[in-house]
Amino acid sequence: MQFNEELTLVRDTEATIIPAGETRILPAGTRAVISQALGGTVTIRTDSGLFRLSSQDWDALGAAAQAQLDEVAKEAKAAELAPSDVAFSEELVWEAMRGCFDPEIPVNIVDLGLIYDLQIDEPDADGRHVVNVKMTLTAQGCGMGPVIAEDAKKNIEALSGVSNAQVDIVWDPPWTPHMISEAGRAKLGLE
Repeated sequence: MQFNEELTLVRDTEATIIPAGETRILPAGTRAVISQALGGTVTIRTDSGLFRLSSQDWDALGAAAQAQLDEVAKEAKAAELAPSDVAFSEELVWEAMRGCFDPEIPVNIVDLGLIYDLQIDEPDADGRHVVNVKMTLTAQGCGMGPVIAEDAKKNIEALSGVSNAQVDIVWDPPWTPHMISEAGRAKLGLE
């Protein structure tokens, strides 16, 4: 997908301001450039700053852009393991969290080193687990924290072996770039 092509929003659409985390309606006619399309969301750059669009609002970018984004999402989904096809495991939870991205950084939250703790309770009578995660953010003032935590919660709860997920944001220890995994460092060109 071409990320440097200027698009024009074809309808008013709700978007999340990055990094404030607040929502705003962007009016039809707003010029935008896609800067990132990962984890089922798109980050766009406008004259007013960065915004995040959920997949339900991709049509606002026009039919051609929506078709391309839908294809990218379809290919990404095909590459994932189907949760019902494999037995529940801790690795599945980690993989679910790898589908969550900071909207400003093209690296998933696991490889960014944002996940500090993962606890999985014993299965209940139905064989399902409660999952508890402690995560941080790259900056304490980032208003996107609750949005990213909710993404992680949804991805984890989509696993068939999970009854509930709790994702808490913590600040101790403070995150530093040294926490980025080798894979994340390579993606960012920090090797």
